Amino acid sequence: MSEDKTIDAPQATRPTILSFAKDLPNLCSLAGLLSAILAIYFAILGVFPAAMIGLIWAVFFDWSDGIIARGMKGRTEQQRNFGGQLDSLIDIVSFGLCPAVVLLSYGDFNPWFIPGAFCIVAAGVLRLSYYNVYGLVRESTYQGLAIDNNGLILVSFFVLDGFIGSAIFTILLYISILGLAILNVAPIRTPKLEGGWYYAITAYTLLLTLFFCWRLIHAVG
Repeated sequence: MSEDKTIDAPQATRPTILSFAKDLPNLCSLAGLLSAILAIYFAILGVFPAAMIGLIWAVFFDWSDGIIARGMKGRTEQQRNFGGQLDSLIDIVSFGLCPAVVLLSYGDFNPWFIPGAFCIVAAGVLRLSYYNVYGLVRESTYQGLAIDNNGLILVSFFVLDGFIGSAIFTILLYISILGLAILNVAPIRTPKLEGGWYYAITAYTLLLTLFFCWRLIHAVG
């Protein structure tokens, strides 16, 4: 990984890396990263209900870190910039890499699933790089589908797992992953959901957590 950026601030005044971990929004972002790692872990094991619980909580924490940051007073420009970069990098893991691992694992790691996995990760990297340079199209409008929607849609899709045949579900999962990748980088404009939508996301997180917990208990039983 190339790190060729330099900052002209004196070394003595430069904060340590771990000092940013004490910032509450960043702690929330890291909680989302942990959720995504758990989702990846359970996806590899093939325990998809547990993987979906991890993924929906990754979405919840991704929404929460911004809410917390906007509600805090006295945050420095450095803290805001660092938080933005941290959030972007975690989004790649949560909503790019995690869906890719889910697809690969559900396809029993068959090589035919590698192109789909690559597309969702590559689209996420391209999308977030574009956003980091250009930002919103307007105050509340994204270019392309925001990457956290990958998690929301994938978790919602997995509600159907078990209700339709495995072979058909696998094909539909592959198509859905490719569709999300296309939407992430498509020249379309999508609204930035905020305000009261946070309460909807919170309720949705709790509801799907209960559903997939029930599915886990049913599977064990």
